[in-house]
Amino acid sequence: MDGTSGNERMMNDRTVIETRSLTKTFGRIEAVRGIDLSIERGEIFGLLGPNGAGKTTTIGMLCTVIRPTSGRGIIAGFDIAASPTQVRRNVGIVFQDPTLDTILTGRENLELHARLYGIGADVRGSWIDEMLALVDLKDRADDLTRTYSGGMRRRLELARGLLHRPAVLFLDEPTLGLDPQTRARVWEYIRKTVQQENITVVLTTHYMEEAQQMCGRVGIMDHGKIIALDTPQNMIDSLGGDIVAIRAASPPLESIRSLPGVSSVQMTDGLMEVTMKSAHLHLAALLGLIPDVHSVEMRKPTLNDVFMKLTGRDIREDGAARGESWVETAARYQQRGR
Repeated sequence: MDGTSGNERMMNDRTVIETRSLTKTFGRIEAVRGIDLSIERGEIFGLLGPNGAGKTTTIGMLCTVIRPTSGRGIIAGFDIAASPTQVRRNVGIVFQDPTLDTILTGRENLELHARLYGIGADVRGSWIDEMLALVDLKDRADDLTRTYSGGMRRRLELARGLLHRPAVLFLDEPTLGLDPQTRARVWEYIRKTVQQENITVVLTTHYMEEAQQMCGRVGIMDHGKIIALDTPQNMIDSLGGDIVAIRAASPPLESIRSLPGVSSVQMTDGLMEVTMKSAHLHLAALLGLIPDVHSVEMRKPTLNDVFMKLTGRDIREDGAARGESWVETAARYQQRGR
């Protein structure tokens, strides 16, 4: 990239985000412990983790809201610590909480954003029209945003985040609180944006089905480290088969573990979950070992099963339930670390 110093250039031209041993401590609290990441142009990347895992602080550092304690981060060729202004020009952010000015029209919201980012008057109008068309809001562009539905406001925020042509778009819980139909529509626009603009999307979400369907890769964080990094399907395949959930009085766990194809057996609150290959072929043999079966359910594993196995917790952690954004979580860490 023109104007980029040699030590800021990335080795791989396709790499847009790169971190090396990225670390952040708040007093005695080690929120992020040496993150190594490499994310390419045009990738939709999910950063998942329970409350306190460190994903919030990681994104805060990449957006230059939080300064790293040590390590290095590069976005679009610029160092997040040495060149924060250039980094900000290359990132767009869609916050979890609404940030539109509701006394302005949709077009006026975009006009304000364009001026703040120094977009020249010669292209400002055409860029705004292009973004409004991308998210199907051109016919409502001159209406006050307080008259918009929740889904329309989300689409306008997406257009605003893309208006200055960023290399990376950060999405913080982009569909939280939206109904399923509106969520699907928002993701349709995100897909279209990635295809047309060839940008990189980094998202946090507690909707695991979204991450599974939308992300090319996901990183799962816990206790400040990335504990898994792969495609959703590879992570699911690593579980070792289908999941059979059985409620029974006294299942013979050791005998079940010795069955062909069984990779794991777990008991939680009286519910036994058996992970086994081709469960439909071996279900009769499995049930034949268990007296007094109360209920049986067989299903394909999901990314949520991977998450539970790796972290021992559910993704719908208390931070998401509170509607807490990553900026608010970072501020809370700062207070606790003093």
